[in-house]
Amino acid sequence: MAGPIREIITFSCTECKRRNYTSTKNKRTKQERLEFKKYCPFCRTHTLHRETK
Repeated sequence: MAGPIREIITFSCTECKRRNYTSTKNKRTKQERLEFKKYCPFCRTHTLHRETK
């Protein structure tokens, strides 16, 4: 094996563009960008968070 399969990803809010959450994903099985509705403490509401580089 050439390296770890799971990589650390960061989620940013689509409203204020701040990076709030981190997680890991398997880059072999999930190649598209993930997106979740999560709480943004800066907007003080639940907003869509997308995976960033």
